[in-house]
Amino acid sequence: MTRTASQDVPPEVVDDERDDEESLAETGSGVELDFAAVPASVEAGTAVIRRFWSTLPTSPGVYRMIDAKGDVLYIGKARSLKARVGSYIRDGGHSNRIARMIAETSSMVFVTTATETEALLLEANLIKQLRPRYNVVMRDDKSLPYILLTADSEAPQIVKHRGSRNRKGSYFGPFASVWAVNRTVNALQRAFLLRSCSDSYYENRTRPCLLFQIKRCSGPCTGEIPLSDYAILAEEGRAFLSGRSSAVKERLATEMQQASEDLEFERAARYRDRLAALSAVQSTQGINTQSLEEADVFAIDEQAGQFCVEVFFFRNHQNWGNRAYFPRADRSHGTAEVLAAFLAQFYDDKPAPRTILLSEEIPECELLAAALAVKAGRKVELAVPKRGERRLLAEAACRNAKEALGRRLAETSSQGKLLDSLGGAFGLPKPPRRIEVYDNSHIMGTNAVGAMIVAGPSGFMKTHYRTFNMRSEDLVPGDDYGMMREMLRRRFSRLVKEAPRVMAVPPPPPFGRSPSPGGGGDEDGAGAFPPPRGGGDRAKPGGGGALLAEIDPDAFPAWPDLVLIDGGKGQLDAARGVLEELGIRDLPLVGVAKGRDRDAGRESFFMPGRAPIRLPPRDPALYFVQRLRDEAHRFAIGAHRAKRKRDMTVSQLDEIPGIGPSRKRALLHHFGTVKAIQRAGLDDLMRTPGVNAATARTVYDHFHAG
Repeated sequence: MTRTASQDVPPEVVDDERDDEESLAETGSGVELDFAAVPASVEAGTAVIRRFWSTLPTSPGVYRMIDAKGDVLYIGKARSLKARVGSYIRDGGHSNRIARMIAETSSMVFVTTATETEALLLEANLIKQLRPRYNVVMRDDKSLPYILLTADSEAPQIVKHRGSRNRKGSYFGPFASVWAVNRTVNALQRAFLLRSCSDSYYENRTRPCLLFQIKRCSGPCTGEIPLSDYAILAEEGRAFLSGRSSAVKERLATEMQQASEDLEFERAARYRDRLAALSAVQSTQGINTQSLEEADVFAIDEQAGQFCVEVFFFRNHQNWGNRAYFPRADRSHGTAEVLAAFLAQFYDDKPAPRTILLSEEIPECELLAAALAVKAGRKVELAVPKRGERRLLAEAACRNAKEALGRRLAETSSQGKLLDSLGGAFGLPKPPRRIEVYDNSHIMGTNAVGAMIVAGPSGFMKTHYRTFNMRSEDLVPGDDYGMMREMLRRRFSRLVKEAPRVMAVPPPPPFGRSPSPGGGGDEDGAGAFPPPRGGGDRAKPGGGGALLAEIDPDAFPAWPDLVLIDGGKGQLDAARGVLEELGIRDLPLVGVAKGRDRDAGRESFFMPGRAPIRLPPRDPALYFVQRLRDEAHRFAIGAHRAKRKRDMTVSQLDEIPGIGPSRKRALLHHFGTVKAIQRAGLDDLMRTPGVNAATARTVYDHFHAG
């Protein structure tokens, strides 16, 4: 592929595409204007596009429309770049969305491709990376989970997998959720006794683990089963996941019958349990189908200007779950156009199945099928079923899309009411759109982890959650205030750099409003928080004020409107001190202190410049804060436990240079435990099979240094 651009394009746009990507906000920026009142804006944008159009080739390619700040407004593909871009410079006939886009365009970037198929694939890739405001954007693009049966070790491992497929083995999926993967892996462990432990854990076992005792692993790590027999179990598991389940079940039934006839009832019972586990996998898959071995079913629904795409996954004649997506698109887009754009982005990072069923016809269906076939290396069928079982599946997906979108609209409405009540309770000038809650977790200062959760109009925004490993050398173990200071300093220092704000006017005196109706204030009537922040044009990073640019009303803000701190006055003062160091003085802070005897419902709320308040027992805002705090607890404790588990699996032998898996295994087989190795003398270490004198000296010096 080659890139072309007009000489009118600024050098920083043409020569450094990376800068464009790094400068983008998540969903773009720009203000909707009444272009009927400012036709000059449209004329100026048209003039810019006309300059580029005059030198464009007629070859296929991808174009990007860029605004004055360098943000990408729109990404499109074309069979002929000259013809497609020329459609923007005709007089009149544009929709409001296209007119706004043209008016904001100040530059363009082009990439020519060999075919239109290549252009379509590149367009989908760029849209997912840059997330332009005027494109249909797939919001939840988190990779779907798979089951991986590895092929890079002597004893294959079965494990859930997400992300790039850079490990050798067989991948089965996608599944709609991690819960479905976990359920299936657990059943397959009971059925085929395959190991799920990591390679390092497997290589260092000296006796079978608990999974062997409860008959969910055959114990290849310690030779409880010959590797040749384990390979047969792994192949049976691979065959079952590949769709040859009937043959596997028939063989197990035959083995069970033979064991019963030989009066080996314990062996027969084991085969019986394995058959029951396989039946459980198939029975819990939901609606199964005989006509579709491998297919994805897509249906779209639109209500109140919002879209929902429901996806059903069928593999090996089994339903592996369904999932709802809510792409961001302008309400002027039709459902067919949104579905087509969604499909291209959906399969950008995953292989397409042999069959894709759609609820309605989409534009350029044949082109999309050809592009997906190029990525998959085989034919991919896109079809809108008209009759039979396939049509019933498409109708079921349509019903689920309508119901999912209805639930989301209802939840959004309820969430909006909760945000309204929370804003009123704490005296905020307007309902918060982004709430950040901070908590930390540790045991006597060890494995200390800080956690941030985020909530907004759509509920918990889990893609925005963050964890912070405490790494300050000056931090005293168990110092909750110090942990809070480090966590907030790192969070807001980065935020000031990545999303600076501007000062509109000197900030008003803090907390000058009257007390909120949710609780009492102090005696002089000091209220909650300052009035709304305004716009401005004089940059002051870290200072109070609006974002550097007015944002899309539907975009999720980078800066919080409310920060909740789990703790009382001490934690609040620590947080306030950090923000003042960074020049942030207008950010609403609330400390949530647990009630007497840690009873829910008796929480006290600390705010700078005010006496502590308590909310009425049945106040919806109180329940909402409790939910936020509990979610922060859950996330922080989960991160702490994961870190503690990782540290527990790390052996002291891993810290010794030159000690790899083989020598570590030899030492453990000879001495049994790390403590025994630590107490061993140099002569004992040198007598270990597979350990030479130099290695023995290294191990001895490591444990006896100083």
